[in-house]
Amino acid sequence: MTNTHQLNLTLGEEKANMASRQLPVLQPPPEKTLVGIARLASQGEFLQPGHDVSFFTLPVRSLLNRCTAPHMPFTWTINPYRGCEFACRYCYARYTHEFMELRDSLDFERMIYVKQNAAWMLRRDLKRVKPGEQIAIGTATDPYQPAERRFLVTRSILDELALHRGLEIGLVSKSNMVTRDLDALRRIGQQNSVSISITITTLDAKLARLLEPRAPRPDLRLEAVRKLADAGLDVGVICAPVLPGITDAHARMEELVRAAAAAGARHFYANPLFLKPCSSAVFLPFLQQEFPHLVEDYRRRFTAKAFVSAAYRKRISELVARLRDQHGIRRTYRLQAPARPAQFEQLALFAFQRNPPDRKSA
Repeated sequence: MTNTHQLNLTLGEEKANMASRQLPVLQPPPEKTLVGIARLASQGEFLQPGHDVSFFTLPVRSLLNRCTAPHMPFTWTINPYRGCEFACRYCYARYTHEFMELRDSLDFERMIYVKQNAAWMLRRDLKRVKPGEQIAIGTATDPYQPAERRFLVTRSILDELALHRGLEIGLVSKSNMVTRDLDALRRIGQQNSVSISITITTLDAKLARLLEPRAPRPDLRLEAVRKLADAGLDVGVICAPVLPGITDAHARMEELVRAAAAAGARHFYANPLFLKPCSSAVFLPFLQQEFPHLVEDYRRRFTAKAFVSAAYRKRISELVARLRDQHGIRRTYRLQAPARPAQFEQLALFAFQRNPPDRKSA
């Protein structure tokens, strides 16, 4: 596959293309026939460069993706973009770019695909949603990453959802940009059930900048929780992932739960680190540079499997349960799993871990 450096146009080439109205198209390698989402991605048009990021159109066939895992609390997922600019070191979703034949783990944060005709496709796709089936927005890419300021795909989706009734919707983001759409979220909430979760891994701004280089500061995310709560919306906080030896100390976790409660969070849960090979390729070199004393511990934990041990999951789950009770947060998460709650605690937002996105859709 053409590498990232070849895909990024020089300034002179970009100007020439704009002048001639010829947008470059990603070309598949001649020796291989691409299918499904890889073929669609190869047809995407270059839009414009950002800060070490390039944007491409993605002519997808559907906006709603079905989640078939029985222990998931939602039936459908919506991801307005493919890839995410926040560049979180631990991001589990990097592997989704592999379906487009993009094998470099850093492509996930450098090559952002913007889904086309989102509102129109959603209007068509919502006919497939049955009463009681829940829709999760932002399971594999942040719907309020910086690209949203330019392309407004998430906003178009919310405006469409506001035209419907009887839906059960959950939205997850680690951006305070969500408050931009308070009006749309209120309109959706008038006729539907909507819950918003803001991801905060730590309140330490310096640590957050290391872990999530391009995401908004933790205090800005907390302020977003406060504004959403003040607007009467159902909002909570997700501490995900919990990083062994970095963010899992009792004092750090209590500080976060206390701050979430003070901001008006109605639910809170924590999810330990999930480290797929594509994520390890980014996370372990980062760990070696910033936390070298933890490298061997992480290798022991994750060499044989992507999940932390059952004992560690239990410890974090019990700690968070005690802290929720202590600070008056009554719910784990608004969208409750139909069965196997212990697995829900580990996998609630990660439906794609066991059920990867359909290679023929997005």
